[in-house]
Amino acid sequence: MRIPSALIPVVPAAILLAVWLPVRSLSLPASEEFKISTNVDLVLLDVSVRDSKGGYASDLTQNNFHIEENGIPQKITSFSNADLPVAAGLLLDDSGSMKPKRDDVNTAGLTFVDASNPEDQIFIVNFNDKVRFGLPEDVPFTDNIDLLRVAMSRHRAEGKTVLYDAIAESLEHLGMGQRSRKTLVIVSDGGDNASRRRQPEALELIERSNATIYTVGIYEPEDEDRNPGVLRHIAAISGGQCFLLNRIEDVVPTLRSIATDIRHRYTIGYIPEHAAGAPALRKIHVTVNAPNHGHLTVRTRTSYLAPPEG
Repeated sequence: MRIPSALIPVVPAAILLAVWLPVRSLSLPASEEFKISTNVDLVLLDVSVRDSKGGYASDLTQNNFHIEENGIPQKITSFSNADLPVAAGLLLDDSGSMKPKRDDVNTAGLTFVDASNPEDQIFIVNFNDKVRFGLPEDVPFTDNIDLLRVAMSRHRAEGKTVLYDAIAESLEHLGMGQRSRKTLVIVSDGGDNASRRRQPEALELIERSNATIYTVGIYEPEDEDRNPGVLRHIAAISGGQCFLLNRIEDVVPTLRSIATDIRHRYTIGYIPEHAAGAPALRKIHVTVNAPNHGHLTVRTRTSYLAPPEG
């Protein structure tokens, strides 16, 4: 059973994040009735905690968590495990090799929508040689399942794979969302072989963003372009999770489990305390001390890029 906890009144909850936020008069939707009017650099971590059986440890308190940034302990200033809505992007590989798999992937996408918070704002990206947004131009996000169904099958599967370009454009699009919690879910069967952007640029954009990214790889063994390592890395640095599937039939339950994971996260905030001249890339380490819960596995963002000082 999911046990809700109270929000700290002056800090909005956000998802899956370890992100630098220069917070200056941020107004939230009605479902998140909080307002901040301060000049602080707030880091928000989205944290998943599971027990030895794979279940969610949903009854932990702020005192159970310990955070370090670059090895320096941090004071937690906000704490929540509320199921607040997210802005989410589904990035679906539409390259030629995906043609026989797209019906299963589209079914999985609709399963993800059905299992998500009803107030989520969702958009669809289909990517092959180009990055194409599936929804109409005047509909940046929607919770309408009929619009989303059309968006998933709007383009024909063909061509190569521009994974890094799709990530970059989707992160930019997420900035238009009205939800403070943001995430991307990527489903692909091949490595990037056509993007204008290179892997280091895409990874830097992820570390500068406030999005958590889940990756789902459905590779063919003979695919020379497959790159499971990059899918693992993208998920790890953003605090998401990587799934490498052996069967296309597993994609539906996998996307259902991702939707569940998004809704069972702790959001923990702190104002960084660090030594003078700290590097821009900040390393984060979160631990949980809860002896009565047995062995717990913690998953969250491992690093973030701070903006230049001054």
